[in-house]
Amino acid sequence: MKITEMVAACGRAVENAALHAGRAGLLFWATVTSLGKPKHYVGETIVQARRIGFDGLGLVLLMGCLSGAVMAQQTAYQMSPGLPLEIVGGGVVGGMLTELGPVLTAIVLAGRMGAGIGAELGTMMVTNQIDALLTMERDPVVELVVPRVLAGTIILVPLVILANAIGILSGGLVAFGILDVPAQAYWGGAQGYYHHGALIYSLVKAVAFGFIITFTACYVGLRASGGAAGVGRTATSAVVAIIVAIMVMDAALGPVYKALT
Repeated sequence: MKITEMVAACGRAVENAALHAGRAGLLFWATVTSLGKPKHYVGETIVQARRIGFDGLGLVLLMGCLSGAVMAQQTAYQMSPGLPLEIVGGGVVGGMLTELGPVLTAIVLAGRMGAGIGAELGTMMVTNQIDALLTMERDPVVELVVPRVLAGTIILVPLVILANAIGILSGGLVAFGILDVPAQAYWGGAQGYYHHGALIYSLVKAVAFGFIITFTACYVGLRASGGAAGVGRTATSAVVAIIVAIMVMDAALGPVYKALT
């Protein structure tokens, strides 16, 4: 590839990134300003929260259970001889609260909730249902975007709490039953590590990831085009964009943990 072609490709990439950033900023501003109209979205928000919560609960609990079990085993297997067994409990609690609980919960819901919202709004876009709402002087942001963003942002908090709890419990069961770690040592290590800052950090991540999942899915869905094939591409693009955004946000929130501790 010639240098001029490379420069042109980089220029187009920068242009597209700036274009998407601008459009996302406009949608974000429209979403924020629409929060002043609660009577238009409260009912739908409750419906979406119930849908997101019940649809994702089983997967969240399963991932939390497996994460705690894996964390307990890996912590124990990598311990050097002579280290106290309390490290297992502390490692599970630390891993679940700061990373595995919120991040894996978000990634699981990105595949389920993010793809679903992207495909749903994408279908409405390609079938001109969004245009129909505009024709009837109804705001798609208020009726479609705000309820989903609010529901996802709120409901991810209890889901992350449940994932953390089930992960710590499953880690304990593995420690007692497989690793021969006494219950007193496991819970002593868990209690020794735990501090309110870690829990607050976990909940901050839950709120941030919940917003990222739903807002990104709505943005990608509202950009859909190309009929049925376009809806499929939209669902895929939504999941990829959400996972990338989650990992970027996870790295960006690192200093928050230091501030809380």
